[in-house]
Amino acid sequence: MDPSASAPPDQERPSAPGAASSAPAAATQRSRLAWLDALRGIAALVVVFDHASYSYLADFRRELMPEFNTSRYGIMVFFLVSGYIIPASLERRGCVRRFWVGRLFRIYPLWAVVVTALLAAGLAGVAQVRDFGSQGVLSVAVAHVTLLQELLGTPNLLLVLWTLSYEMAFYLLVVALFRVRLHRRSVGVSVTLAVLATLSVAAGVTLPPSALSGALGTGRLIALASCAMAVAICCACSKSPALSLFGAVLGGVLALALVPFNGGVPMWEGLVVLAVMFLGTAVYRAEQGQIPWRSAACAAGTVLACAVGSAYAYGDSSNFTRRGWIAAFLLAASTFGAGLAWRHRRIPRLLTGLGTISYSVYLVHPLLLAVNDGTLGRWERDNPLMVAAFYAVLLPVSVLTYRFVEAPGQRWGRRLSDRTGPPG
Repeated sequence: MDPSASAPPDQERPSAPGAASSAPAAATQRSRLAWLDALRGIAALVVVFDHASYSYLADFRRELMPEFNTSRYGIMVFFLVSGYIIPASLERRGCVRRFWVGRLFRIYPLWAVVVTALLAAGLAGVAQVRDFGSQGVLSVAVAHVTLLQELLGTPNLLLVLWTLSYEMAFYLLVVALFRVRLHRRSVGVSVTLAVLATLSVAAGVTLPPSALSGALGTGRLIALASCAMAVAICCACSKSPALSLFGAVLGGVLALALVPFNGGVPMWEGLVVLAVMFLGTAVYRAEQGQIPWRSAACAAGTVLACAVGSAYAYGDSSNFTRRGWIAAFLLAASTFGAGLAWRHRRIPRLLTGLGTISYSVYLVHPLLLAVNDGTLGRWERDNPLMVAAFYAVLLPVSVLTYRFVEAPGQRWGRRLSDRTGPPG
């Protein structure tokens, strides 16, 4: 997945009221949300296939991509799941500090391990680390540490990291809406973003990639954005209502400036990504009885129509076909809808298990592919058996990274979160 496919994405299960003191309630809640784990597992496998096809199925990939963009399919499923879960995680905690602690300990431990391993493999000569051109090491490092590198005009050290930039922008927006008490307006936010995407294409707004970086200078933008992000998160976590409000709004403004005006994808697609995430939130609110289902359905229809219309009007380019993007987008939405319809059914443990390790699968697989390409090289002819062999290696490794990196990191985050004091 191109990027961002995002992240894959990392998610958290929201807990039912009283779940902390009720093991049966917690077990029931986990079972109720198993469909989301299944979706994450499926999306992760598709993203892996997309990237593995570069190395093992190059001919097949060239034929498939114009018809069906597997990268965009996986990331859109991930983004819908993120939209459903992330705001619920914040609202369940009722505390911005605890939310940010949970997010940072969920994302960074594995991110740090994978990035360090890639750099070590590059130094050992068994993997190729991409060239950042004239950009300095410090600016590249700072951009990546913020996770906003995709939105700061900096090439991603690993291709999949681009989705984490959009995830981080979404977190900043969710916190901002929570602080200004507009977090229940998910339908309006989603529809507004989708309509803006369509209007940008209709108006012929074609900013170059990383337009702000070009205007201000990449290094200067990285310095400004990283400082703004640090101030935004620190102030948003403050116990002072005024400081907390200032920090939350600053973070939201930063996200709204970077996504449409400095993303690595066209403006309309960046806006669609955010619209899709807030659509996932609207579905969550309908499922929880906070809004009518018809409101969520209207939002879904609007977002789908605007996204498809934007992609169609945008047309084809050297690395983008509207046919392939639209097919992937509609299938991703259908997949999420099918998961929602089957949410009360029993989900196979294999799929929920894949969902549990999906973040590891998402981050580890490009590292293994980089080592493969740096040692064995890419296959000249399609070899499906090598794809199967790659999965056979990747999944056990991902189980290990989940057990020894992800899970301990989440435990540390929970312990620290418990010490942050009352909600604020």
